[in-house]
Amino acid sequence: MQLHFNAISEPGKPGSKWQKLYNTHWTAYKSWLKSKGTTNYPDLKTSQKALKKYMPEMWPTYQRLCKLVKGDKVAARFLTGFQPPAYISGCSQAVTTGKDIQLVRNYDFHPDLMEGTQLLTSWNGKKVIATSDCLIGVVDGMNEDGLAISLTFGGRKEVGVGFGIPFILRYVLEFCSNVDEAVAALIRIPSHMSYNVTVVDRTGKFKTVQLAPDKAPLVTNAAFTTNHQGTIDWPENAAFNKTQERSSFLKKILSEKNINSVRVADAFLKAPLYNTKFKEGFGTLFTSVYRPLEGKVELRWPETSVQQSFENFQEVYKLINYEPAQVATEWWNQQEVEVAQTVEDPFEEQYAENVDWQETVTEIMVNAMAKAHPSTNERDLEKLREKIINNGEVSWQAVAGFWSKMGTGYAQSWRS
Repeated sequence: MQLHFNAISEPGKPGSKWQKLYNTHWTAYKSWLKSKGTTNYPDLKTSQKALKKYMPEMWPTYQRLCKLVKGDKVAARFLTGFQPPAYISGCSQAVTTGKDIQLVRNYDFHPDLMEGTQLLTSWNGKKVIATSDCLIGVVDGMNEDGLAISLTFGGRKEVGVGFGIPFILRYVLEFCSNVDEAVAALIRIPSHMSYNVTVVDRTGKFKTVQLAPDKAPLVTNAAFTTNHQGTIDWPENAAFNKTQERSSFLKKILSEKNINSVRVADAFLKAPLYNTKFKEGFGTLFTSVYRPLEGKVELRWPETSVQQSFENFQEVYKLINYEPAQVATEWWNQQEVEVAQTVEDPFEEQYAENVDWQETVTEIMVNAMAKAHPSTNERDLEKLREKIINNGEVSWQAVAGFWSKMGTGYAQSWRS
């Protein structure tokens, strides 16, 4: 089995490169959604309402992505991140602090079910380097403020009402700068499944938050996690992925005298942390190493690695070879929970059109200003764009002011 890994740089608003990723992966995601049926899958209106309630700052980015997918109704629903189908990954992660601050994790999953993309973005003014999942979400990453984050599956069957964890992690990296802000977001936004989320910032402060759909979040000082939350809730899963064995190993190595970050990171490429059950969907697809103080990220495999930084991010392609694999069988039958079911939404077509015309009007006006004032830089044009379309809605006052003053000093009014 192989993974086509790409490191892609699009440091600004989502554009043609993100759209290419969507065109590459959407068919597979759509097939996945259809294969799960409509159980627990809410309609577009419900999903958008949840996004606005819990992650309102993401709304302008969400609308821009909807424009890039040309108003596809199923994609628009999926990109809210609300109530995706249930799925299981593995993973191990650990934090080291002191002289070297480091977050290292293994991502254990099926090779066919990973996008294989590392993205450098700046969707909301903050640079983020992250491993992409679900097109808009991430499974681990770090922002330019030095906040790093990653997850492990919590080892529980329960599925509830909430967001997919990759979407929550994306939100944290976009809008949080330190551990305190990250924890506040994590305990506020509901997760539809159980996960252990570890965050660390450049001061060395770290927390691990145990999220679950059926109980309150638990904020801990755990420096490592595998795939359970204290007690074993799912014995069959725990026996399969050896969560207790991996947890005991991490506890032992982190307790060693004079342990250093290099030794800890190297241990993730060896048993029992490194897994080779690719055909069962539990193989280590990559090891990520985040160093907040240096602003550096390293993705590692047994035979190769990719090193990146915010100052020097390189677009890279690598073909990663794994053992032969096949799609893993389902571990359990997902039970129905109380959530709005998929119905035909009379507002869906209108929504798709609204996204298109509002973005189009904005781009026309920004392009007109750029032509009228060739010396205008991209930062000033972005300020104009934000003034015209505020929180995803066109400001008619800005439109009227623009056309009445076009060419008569209006450029200076929005630069100031």
